[in-house]
Amino acid sequence: MENNTTKKMSILMFSGEYDKALAALILANSAKEINVDVTMFFAFWGLMLIRDPNSIPDGDKTTAEKMFANMAPRYIEDLPLSKMNFAGIGKKMLLGMMDDSDTPKLSDFLNGALKKGVNMKACKLSCEVMGFKEEELLKEVSIVTAEEYLVDALDSNIQLFI
Repeated sequence: MENNTTKKMSILMFSGEYDKALAALILANSAKEINVDVTMFFAFWGLMLIRDPNSIPDGDKTTAEKMFANMAPRYIEDLPLSKMNFAGIGKKMLLGMMDDSDTPKLSDFLNGALKKGVNMKACKLSCEVMGFKEEELLKEVSIVTAEEYLVDALDSNIQLFI
């Protein structure tokens, strides 16, 4: 960017679908490339993107929370498409087209965003409702309230809801 003023982008990630997550993470990575400060706030289904697949404890969960954890996608690459999923066939076609054009996978964009310093925040209430504990999230993610997110988002030049 040409000026010295820091620009900010805020993305509220509500969706847990592959193509929407791909768009959000491409924008987050691209913004960091042009020196934009990026915060992503993950709520409800968006939390599926920042779960650590190797840290999903069964211990102190209710029966409903255990069932939910087992029904939800464990890995980010397992997320469905938002449209034309067709029981997974549509996603296989998309992944094939991405592979043909040497497009990185969703997990690559997530790892890139983490390496570039995208601020990752999880919604406290969403975590409580969905039964996610802090240790189940990627270590780079902090849990904040909606109010804390909004205070930060109010200073953003770009605000997206995906």
